[in-house]
Amino acid sequence: MQITFLGSGSAFTMDNFQSNILLEGRDAKKLLFDCGGDIRWALKEKDLGALDIEAVYVSHLHADHIGGLEYMAFMNYFVKTVKTGFRPALYGNSKLVQELWSHSLQGGLDSIQMLDSTLETFFDVQKVPNSGTFCFDSIMYKTVQTVHVVADTSFVKSFGLKFETDKGTKVFVTSDTQFAPAQLKDFIADADVVFHDCETAPFASGVHAHFDDLKGLPDEQKTKMWLYHWNGARDGLPDAQEAGFKGFVQKGQTFDL
Repeated sequence: MQITFLGSGSAFTMDNFQSNILLEGRDAKKLLFDCGGDIRWALKEKDLGALDIEAVYVSHLHADHIGGLEYMAFMNYFVKTVKTGFRPALYGNSKLVQELWSHSLQGGLDSIQMLDSTLETFFDVQKVPNSGTFCFDSIMYKTVQTVHVVADTSFVKSFGLKFETDKGTKVFVTSDTQFAPAQLKDFIADADVVFHDCETAPFASGVHAHFDDLKGLPDEQKTKMWLYHWNGARDGLPDAQEAGFKGFVQKGQTFDL
């Protein structure tokens, strides 16, 4: 299985694109893990475009993770859907997907001449229950809810993924998460490779795990951990390997697992 980070940066990065990940299984079908606002340029750097993507997984509703879905939807609709009926699959937590249309996409996508559009107009929507699984290209993916943002008294819905590749490598991708070692320790322990949200800004936002906190994790966790979703490197990055991690994921980096 190939895992390619089309970008490895935070929402506001200008250097290394937003953290959107291309997952390709044994049959090389392309599942896009999140579809942020700069996805057109990120795909273009890999000589790809919207029409090359068979499916999208949505972790949560921030723009760096869903801001490119309007582009994905319209490109497929006018080039493929009206001619062949093809719609890319869209996977996501069932409650999150309900909000995806009404909270985020309806304003732009509900504008096709003489058609009352819905999310299903553009995507083959596959709703995943809490702690549920879905299968794509012979790989079984399990959703893992993370603590990203706490709004008043409830968690804003955000879900990472854990899965086992066709080579038997167990992978855990946190997506966006606060520093939550107690919540994630069992998922990290069960994985061979972990891709962990890591903020590197001088001041911690409180909604992402900061490098200064992560470097205090036990060595047995850090040795399997790649850090991504980091801030721009204008002032340089800390030495992740010296701190015990595998390193910072770079834009365009591919992992064969």
